[in-house]
Amino acid sequence: MRPGAVALALAVLLLPAFSAPPGPLPERMADTGGGTQLITAVAPDTGSTTGTVTWWDRRRGHWLEAGSAPARFGANGLTDGATRRQGTNTTPTGLYGLPYAFGIEPAPPGTAYRHRPVRQDSWWCQDNASRSYNRWTEPRPADCAATEAEHLITYGTQYAHALVIGFNYARPVRGRGAGIFLHVNGEGATAGCVSVPKDAMRAILAWANPARRPHIAIGTADGETALTRY
Repeated sequence: MRPGAVALALAVLLLPAFSAPPGPLPERMADTGGGTQLITAVAPDTGSTTGTVTWWDRRRGHWLEAGSAPARFGANGLTDGATRRQGTNTTPTGLYGLPYAFGIEPAPPGTAYRHRPVRQDSWWCQDNASRSYNRWTEPRPADCAATEAEHLITYGTQYAHALVIGFNYARPVRGRGAGIFLHVNGEGATAGCVSVPKDAMRAILAWANPARRPHIAIGTADGETALTRY
């Protein structure tokens, strides 16, 4: 090899390795639910009570950020949704559908989701002994104790606007948890839900289109509950 060629080869070897910048978060996830809309809720680690919610659109084969807001999580942080226990004040990590919206206030203009108005007799049953476990009930059935249910209308701030998160919803496992929502911020951390400022919740409802099959992915920045693993 000619001396000049040797020098060039050595120079190439000494150059710092080039790495492409990471793509948008949804493109680094194992699964996004198969739709063209996605909400990500990311906390720094499982002990965090705050993080970021971002909503995304998939267009022309790429994920584009549509909006973002600061988020709050459970008072005891986050935990793997597959092994979560009820009453732990933890937010379940994982990828979930968004069955329907509800609210004490009218749905924001442009809301495409089915929206259930909260009435005086609207409850969410969390009683493990009830046939209505992890379901909206109106009125509260006799087998669902009032002490084991949320009287939705009493949460005037948080449930002004909300989306049901499909955690433990399709086939409820008793004791895993009930009543996990994406809703408006209260005074502090949640009991296991994800919350955002009211203007962000209204923006999400006006953006979300059930025909585009949106999901919500909840996780941490890295580790065993990293959002990219879901």
